[in-house]
Amino acid sequence: MKRTTLLSTLPVLTFALTLAPACSDDGAADDEVGATETQGTQTETQGTQTETGSESATESGSGDTGLEEPDPVVDWATLDCDSLVPDYCLYPFPNNVFTAADAQTPTGRRMALNTARLPSKNDNPVEAAPYNFSDGFSAGQAMLTYLPNASTTGLPTWADIDASLSADALTVILDAETGERVAHFAEIDVSMAGDPDGSLMIRPATRLDDDTRYIVAVRGVQNDDGELIPASEGFAALRDLQPSDDATVEDRRPLYADIFQRLGDAGVERDTLQIAWDFTTASTESNTAAVIHMRDDSLDLFEPGQGPSFMITDVDAQWHTEDIAYKIEGLLEVPLYLDDPGTSGHLVFGADGLPEQQGVAQVPFTVLIPLSALDEPAKLLQYGHGLLGSHTELETGHMRSFINENNYVLFGVDWIGMAAEDTLFIGAMLNNGTMHEFEAVADRLQQSMVNFVAATRMMKTSFADDMSFESYIDPSAAYYLGISQGGIFGGTFMAVSQDIERGCLGVPGQSYNLLLNRSVDFDQYFSLLQAGFVDSRDVQILLALTQMLWDRADPSSYSYKISTDTFPDTPAHQVLLRAAVGDHQVTTLGAHNMARAVGAKHLDTGIREVWGLEAVSGSNVGSTYVEYDFGLPMDPIQNIPQEACDDPHGKLRSLDAARSQLHTFFTTGEVVNTCDDQVCSFPDLGGC
Repeated sequence: MKRTTLLSTLPVLTFALTLAPACSDDGAADDEVGATETQGTQTETQGTQTETGSESATESGSGDTGLEEPDPVVDWATLDCDSLVPDYCLYPFPNNVFTAADAQTPTGRRMALNTARLPSKNDNPVEAAPYNFSDGFSAGQAMLTYLPNASTTGLPTWADIDASLSADALTVILDAETGERVAHFAEIDVSMAGDPDGSLMIRPATRLDDDTRYIVAVRGVQNDDGELIPASEGFAALRDLQPSDDATVEDRRPLYADIFQRLGDAGVERDTLQIAWDFTTASTESNTAAVIHMRDDSLDLFEPGQGPSFMITDVDAQWHTEDIAYKIEGLLEVPLYLDDPGTSGHLVFGADGLPEQQGVAQVPFTVLIPLSALDEPAKLLQYGHGLLGSHTELETGHMRSFINENNYVLFGVDWIGMAAEDTLFIGAMLNNGTMHEFEAVADRLQQSMVNFVAATRMMKTSFADDMSFESYIDPSAAYYLGISQGGIFGGTFMAVSQDIERGCLGVPGQSYNLLLNRSVDFDQYFSLLQAGFVDSRDVQILLALTQMLWDRADPSSYSYKISTDTFPDTPAHQVLLRAAVGDHQVTTLGAHNMARAVGAKHLDTGIREVWGLEAVSGSNVGSTYVEYDFGLPMDPIQNIPQEACDDPHGKLRSLDAARSQLHTFFTTGEVVNTCDDQVCSFPDLGGC
């Protein structure tokens, strides 16, 4: 069965032909839930119920209102609209009131969004069903709320993350079970020019745990006139134990008794609050079970030492003969789990809720055998391409010379879902505002992980055994090199690969919810989505919902399992993460998030400290984060792209020091600072 059948037939839009790929090497759930009814009286099952008695209004410092605090009970009404933010009733988000009880999921919840309440563009509804498949919210999205005319005064920024953990921090994220605060930064959305109603966005600096309840609190935020912004009428009624004629407020008094108590235990005084709410992150199974199942199911088709079938379609022995002996193109046969191999294909699920094979598909691949392999068999190197690009990016001069100098056989396939062939589909979706159709992108990205895994296995077995090329290939080791989008999704691939244990994630980041507004690559796509919306909060909700779909392939769901707590039957991996300070396309804030999730050490290159990463000098064995500087300013504090000077995004990989560092890491597992005087700064290349 398909999870959903929501995709409409999209017209081929001529405008999408202008959406140029960037980041290249050169440069089964209910749709709508009874919205206003409380879904039973199920009590929270994660061990978070509080047994303590209630406080009176006087005891809680709220004044004598005649209302008495009820006993705390962790239970949620299911709403389609939350009156606690009357200016925009899908806020605050993520929010447990937008879920319903479901004893069949690991979290005990299921998303319960209502199509009628989601933003609509050009009378095209955004269907709720794809999001309602999840059993909780993304661990990688911003927490969104709205306070009228809010300013950034006093908010913790990415440049001062420690401030978010201080006793008087204006914004708080709390693990409801442990009471621990979560490091974060906060900002006001300025990504949509001319809209004064910017959302307050709170972004975790460390990955949130799966299947975990969190509480968010905001206090002391001022408006642009320096005045304290009052709480909404509904929230003030909860906070101050004042009567309310809003049934959704009255129904939540036991829940808020718990929220206020937990915040109080953490030192966040109730009477200071402007807004507070809770949400639960999705389970690991909800986000990753499909990919892990497809990986195992597809590889189980082959006997030990055997691999996928392939067909060679072209061999060119006269292509860039200064470095390359053979350029080989072919088709790899992979198990297909989509109902259609094209851009609108969806995963098909069996009765067990896991993807079910639908036959096979032919996946184009390219292999480059360097001249050096004619003298000595070469190790294998798998390539991951850039944004909406193609595996043929591996053909660039930089890659040709690198593999010949260091003796690697280079190969690659496409990241289907976010490859060149997907540009029209994505452009039309954004233009139409039918963002639920992103489910097809997420499903194809999950299939692409199958394709990448199959490509590695092919090169180590069936291709390495091909009588025409076996003498040039040493299949005893394989490595991964992903650039930009390849560095991003490399964080997923390196968590699930069973055949590659060392990989380089070049100019990477996570999650896309953080990256998009801060990327110049998104500008043209953002303009398509933005057209037709006058409220930036509509756009931010759609981006948050999109992240929930992206999570099924996004590294924010996988990268924390690269080196430790690995997936079943998966080795521990080492990754080298490398970023360019001031990157226009992938903000280094995303690279920091990924490095912290991986548990990488920070190799000191004389640039700056990175919050949350242990610094080491000279060299490091194991997963390592490295920054290179090109003389650009640091990332903007606001959620806009860095556009100063020349974009350093594609410069890092071509540096002699970076090439030497990469080869040493692949062959020894050691990351060495190869820069002169141990300072990796190249200001002359920054164009400032």
